[in-house]
Amino acid sequence: MLSDRARPVVEATLPVVAENIGEIAQRFYRHLFDAHPQLLDGVFNRGNQAEGTQQVALAGSVAAFASTLVKSPEQLPEQLLNRIAHKHASLGIRPEQYQVVHEHLFWAIADVLGDAVTPEVAAAWDEVYWLMAYALIHQERGLYSARGVSPERVWRDWRVEEKVTETDDVVTFRVRRVDDRLVKTSLPGQYVSVKVRMPDGVHQPRQYSLTRADDGEHRYFSVKRVRGDGKPDGEVSNHLCDRVQVGDVLALSLPFGDVVLDDGRPAVFLSAGIGVTPMAGMLSHLRHAGSELPITLLHADSDEASFALRGQVLDDIRALPNAAVHVWYEAGGNSALPVDGVHAGTMDVSAIDLPAGAAYYLCGPLPFMQAVRSALIERGVPPRDVQYEVFGPDLWQADFQSEPSPDAA
Repeated sequence: MLSDRARPVVEATLPVVAENIGEIAQRFYRHLFDAHPQLLDGVFNRGNQAEGTQQVALAGSVAAFASTLVKSPEQLPEQLLNRIAHKHASLGIRPEQYQVVHEHLFWAIADVLGDAVTPEVAAAWDEVYWLMAYALIHQERGLYSARGVSPERVWRDWRVEEKVTETDDVVTFRVRRVDDRLVKTSLPGQYVSVKVRMPDGVHQPRQYSLTRADDGEHRYFSVKRVRGDGKPDGEVSNHLCDRVQVGDVLALSLPFGDVVLDDGRPAVFLSAGIGVTPMAGMLSHLRHAGSELPITLLHADSDEASFALRGQVLDDIRALPNAAVHVWYEAGGNSALPVDGVHAGTMDVSAIDLPAGAAYYLCGPLPFMQAVRSALIERGVPPRDVQYEVFGPDLWQADFQSEPSPDAA
């Protein structure tokens, strides 16, 4: 909790900080990388830096955290913290790095706000920062401890055993652990970070959902080639699709991720495009577990040829005794696939039968998830029953901090 001395100062200055937090984030990262360029080698995603999405995500997270401390001092924004902690753990972030971030973030705050940053204001926002930092350090320590590793040991070498072309833009990798050390199996819905050495010698990490039930020896993940469409192409996705071959060795982190299947209740999976990948992992788990629960998959894509992992996903659906699948294709047309419904246009959940008491899992482009989540809530689905996974910096998470609590919804 904020101290009685700091709370009114944070509350009074929150509007001006929030108004300038985007500029603060941009200057922070520039200053940080000027002083510590090594952080761009294996820690930070330079693609997100170039697009500005990482800066927006940081700004939203800090503003949302401070707002929660003022509005609801008895509780921390657990969803926001969980999301960040899992991403940090998949990169091996260490406690001492928070001091480095503090130094450069507070330089940026003073640089942007100037004389408005009095000693009293600086002390109050210092409290905000360390409350957030220690909450994350505590969670990350727990994540490392649960897996029996230190931050430096989250990475393992895995050899590519198979590379399967799913669509024109999606490739699935099957990898096998190189050494004989046992690994803990992943939870359905989790992801791994894949660290790749780029042609300029810099290592770049990216997160990819695991797409099959984990046997402890092999792991599967699918990569969609990012085409720039006027902007630079995705450097890691294209490198993996074009240059990494069977026999090559990749560095993978241990599995992390806060969106995990609750396999004790009915489930509804709603995905669009490459957002099907975490759903594929959860469906694979349900099939191997012999689940008899009601399961529904709703998937949207541009056309049938773009539906990645469709063979695996539909095989798993048909192996489940109480499962149904509906697909939406923007281009329209019929389907030769064994599905329960083929629809033209964008996903419309209003006419689909949904199982009672289900948990809902969303993944896809942000506008898709926002629209589908709103439609589900209009149908009476409690917000607490809807989880979402987002690829890249989470530009949506701050919105949830201003909503009513699940009990009030």
